Amino acid sequence: MKVVVCIKQVPDTAEVRINPETNTLQREGVPSIINPYDLHAIEAGLQIKERTGGEVVAVTMGPPQAEDALREAISMGVDDAILLTDRAFAGADTWATSYTLASAIRTIGYDLVICGKQAIDGDTAQVGPEVAEFLGIPHVAYVKAFEEVYEDRIILQRMMEEGYDVVEAPLPLLITVVKELNTPRLPSLKGKMRAKKADIKRFGIRELSLPEDLVGLRGSPTQVRNIFAPERKKQRKILDGTPEQQVEQLIEELRKLGCI
Repeated sequence: MKVVVCIKQVPDTAEVRINPETNTLQREGVPSIINPYDLHAIEAGLQIKERTGGEVVAVTMGPPQAEDALREAISMGVDDAILLTDRAFAGADTWATSYTLASAIRTIGYDLVICGKQAIDGDTAQVGPEVAEFLGIPHVAYVKAFEEVYEDRIILQRMMEEGYDVVEAPLPLLITVVKELNTPRLPSLKGKMRAKKADIKRFGIRELSLPEDLVGLRGSPTQVRNIFAPERKKQRKILDGTPEQQVEQLIEELRKLGCI
């Protein structure tokens, strides 16, 4: 089985800062990591390979430095890695990103595509389902467990608000996974040595034969105008007394504010 895992290099949320003049994310000097949910996607792909054989290919779209994320994926056990990088891809929204990823995935071939449920920088959870739509295949979101993996179908558990559904889906298929699915393995020393020497393939707009008006900022039907930090309000009041007294005080304060 050929498993393609989509990953993304994102700013470490513990270090994220916003430029007060431009109201945009300040990426300079901020360390980058693999999107945490994508680590669970990598682990899922590796476990399926161990059960059924085949190969796992990691794909990411980003600037040249996103190669670091792919090398980390290789150090975990991924067989091959592809970087989609081109100035024409810059500024892509979820639609243009998904279109580019789907084009690359279709080019390299696949049986199963695995994505993290969402990226911690955008939090849209749109790319996985949109890639499936561009590929014309079914998708199952929020996968929390695999029950059975066959050559032509997979039986899995999809997380719901109250419990989970058991879903049987045919291959080819795209899934997005949640952190409850597994615990990502740590890179081995052998894996790190292999990752250091690995040849990372690079695809650009020419290699994928994509029209410029469908990728990057030009191909994005939506655009982020600005990003801002919520204004910090310093007004606060500490409630004293027993829990019952505090509740009464809270209700009174809410009445004063016109909330109730």
